[in-house]
Amino acid sequence: MVDVGDKQVTRRSATALARVALPSEVLAALQAGAGRTKKGPVFDTAIIAGVMAAKRTHELIPFCHPLALENCKLHVDLDEAAGEVRIECHVAVSGRTGVEMEALTGASVAALTVYDMCKALSHDIVLHEVKLMAKAGGKRDFARAEGQGQ
Repeated sequence: MVDVGDKQVTRRSATALARVALPSEVLAALQAGAGRTKKGPVFDTAIIAGVMAAKRTHELIPFCHPLALENCKLHVDLDEAAGEVRIECHVAVSGRTGVEMEALTGASVAALTVYDMCKALSHDIVLHEVKLMAKAGGKRDFARAEGQGQ
């Protein structure tokens, strides 16, 4: 692990985005079932999974520091026009190291959960475009415009 003992404790935050492309039959089933499949509420389950994953990032990614997250919010939206689910994970902490990996892990696991909840309907679901959208705190801030990095 990187020694962060001499770093200043600052407010740090990060936001990550993941997208899940759905075939038309899955999109129609989610619309007809008010976001539910036989397994249950797709988006609510994805939010819970994403928060749980963000909190346990240090157990999944070698060399990540264990962090006591102060905030973790996931927004899961169905973009019917694009035929995809858009997942945004925002994480914040007061600490000596950033939370980019926690935000990326939360968004990724939420996307995997959408796949798992919908795979009985189709295996033609595609997870794509997992990316860091913004980070603040630490040495430098970062922000990506919505269309950047595709």
